[in-house]
Amino acid sequence: MQDGEKNAKHTDKKHPPIDETAKTVTGDSAEPPRSEAPPKAASDANAGTPGGSAAGDVKTGPERMAQLEAENTELKDKYLRKYAEFENYKKRINKEREESAKFSNAMLLLDIVGTIDNFELAIKSAEDGKDFKTFHSGITLIEKQLVSTLEKKWGLERFSAKGAAFDPERHEALMAEESPNVKAATVVEDFQSGYLLHGRVLRPAKVKVLQPASENKSQPASGENDSKGN
Repeated sequence: MQDGEKNAKHTDKKHPPIDETAKTVTGDSAEPPRSEAPPKAASDANAGTPGGSAAGDVKTGPERMAQLEAENTELKDKYLRKYAEFENYKKRINKEREESAKFSNAMLLLDIVGTIDNFELAIKSAEDGKDFKTFHSGITLIEKQLVSTLEKKWGLERFSAKGAAFDPERHEALMAEESPNVKAATVVEDFQSGYLLHGRVLRPAKVKVLQPASENKSQPASGENDSKGN
């Protein structure tokens, strides 16, 4: 018995008893346990996506199609109403522009109508009196009144070109002559008056122009002296 106990104790010292709990822990630390998301978390993730829907709010294909068609019809109706409003606005603006252009000269024409009245009175007076001098004086007065009205109220100014240096922007030369008395092109006669509108040329004056004599005419032609010498 004593020998058996000694052998048993000797065997225990060489091979200590194995701890099953420690083996299990060591194996777990070498390969950590896998974590699996609960089914509920996956369901919540799907609900947060654009295609996902909460429980009880799922729409079938035909229902979704009907909803999209209704939204499309509503948007189309809004577009058509806005388009119709814009077209009506354009028509109204165009009509107002046409009316404005049509009657923009109403005040000017009213002043001209007053001048026409004066012409009618002058003509009637000349027919009754047969006085040419009085008729001429009346016509001259009416013409001055008209020019003054147009200048003061409408910015129309008449200008005379006689004696001025020729300016192609203000003058239209109908005739031109050479003269030794001028050093630059000069207007010597008005055929028709010119007009400015607010300082800008509305109609150039039609004039006759004198130009300096050509130098070619004052000098003999090339070879002329040689022929005379021969």
